[in-house]
Amino acid sequence: MTHDVETVDWSSTNDLLNLHLRKIAADGLPDYIKNSFSLYFRKLCANETGVLRETDIRPVEPTALKGFDDLAIFADRGRAELQRCSIAKLNGGLGTSMGLQKAKSLLVVQQGLSFLDIIRKQVSYFRETSQITLPLLFMNSFNTEQDTLDALAGFEGNPGGMPLSFLQHRFPKVLAASGKPADWPANQQLTWNPPGHGEFYSALEYSGTLQALLDNGIEYLFISNSDNLGATLSLEILGYMAANEIPFIMEVAERTPNDKKGGHLAFTADGRLTLRESAQCDEADVEAFQDIARHRFFNTNTLWVSLSALQQQLTTATDGVLDLPMIRNEKRLDPTDAQSPKVYQLESAMGAAISLFDGAQAVVVPRSRFLPVKKTNDLLLIRSDCYALNEDFSVTDQRPADAGPCVVNLESDYYGTIAKFDQRFPEGVPSLINCHSLAIEGDVRFGRNVQCVGDVHIRNASGAPVTIDDNTNINGSVSY
Repeated sequence: MTHDVETVDWSSTNDLLNLHLRKIAADGLPDYIKNSFSLYFRKLCANETGVLRETDIRPVEPTALKGFDDLAIFADRGRAELQRCSIAKLNGGLGTSMGLQKAKSLLVVQQGLSFLDIIRKQVSYFRETSQITLPLLFMNSFNTEQDTLDALAGFEGNPGGMPLSFLQHRFPKVLAASGKPADWPANQQLTWNPPGHGEFYSALEYSGTLQALLDNGIEYLFISNSDNLGATLSLEILGYMAANEIPFIMEVAERTPNDKKGGHLAFTADGRLTLRESAQCDEADVEAFQDIARHRFFNTNTLWVSLSALQQQLTTATDGVLDLPMIRNEKRLDPTDAQSPKVYQLESAMGAAISLFDGAQAVVVPRSRFLPVKKTNDLLLIRSDCYALNEDFSVTDQRPADAGPCVVNLESDYYGTIAKFDQRFPEGVPSLINCHSLAIEGDVRFGRNVQCVGDVHIRNASGAPVTIDDNTNINGSVSY
């Protein structure tokens, strides 16, 4: 979260920008990427950092937001609006943090099914039982497009010319010392960065997907990450949105100590809701940023958008690009090489659009609607008996409501990648339904039907792999 890099003081913004625009053109990227990058590059040259100071915002009190349980009365209205609703999944990630080199949504999570399998089956089940052809969209990256389309080869597509996918594009990395495009002969792919999921809105428009949806009578778009199986279509939120003509709704959840380093919801000085990401936090404000009693709600990155309202925003935006707050991420050009040049990655967050729509709201949802898989710790939980796959292919928490989440901490040297993880659970993951916490240190492998109960800490300091026998019950600390 530090922002003590050199101040940008480049002599000619236009000359530098033209270098980047030539690089974008040579890569064959569409014109809207030129417009979008230009917007943020000019902010960068004006020494904007994207930082939101604590003095510029105020906390959101619970009384200012609707709770999910308050919306039950809108379910019937939501059911009546289903024919005007579509689902979109953000599906651009490769899961490189877990050692994957393919679309992360192809990762198996429950009963031999991948994220993508479960999403497809959820929509197919809905179509069969409701007789409504709910359109399903994926925003893919260049890295995930073919993987995703291959996996969906047997899936019935969308009617009326509505595409199944559209592409997220990329921005050039900016050298912090000079403002020029980054160059790295050893791997030119490292000179580009994803522009953040804030690009979603422009990509939807310029791919023709937004107009195709509107032409088919679709007014509401439900957007979530493909790795969040808790984010399923809610009749209650849909009905509430339609009945009150709300242009934009963000699903938020209460922060816990585990969420303190992530972004949070806030009010701006003029009373609009806004989103502050960790990269927008000044070093002096870290303590307040991480105070979960002060800033109580985080963005689950599950959003509801009125497509007609979005089209109006894009129509009036400069060069057709929404002016979302810039996130200036300071990185090394090659993340694995501490000696590589410092670069700026210019990004934007999809949820930041909440500040652009008059009348935008946030709804506090239960944690059960937020089940992301970012690390193998999360994967262990979602594969365990803590969660069940229902007839409609929704995923529900099987633990008692008052049990709280099971906290998992796996040593990354042995469990950090999928290959290492699967090697240590050849017979499946242990039962965690009665487990409060699980910490594993060292090389520990699991047999069949192992059960963890209460607070479990397994430590192997022997220097050799250890295997826990079939049908073993573990409660407390175990050392080898």
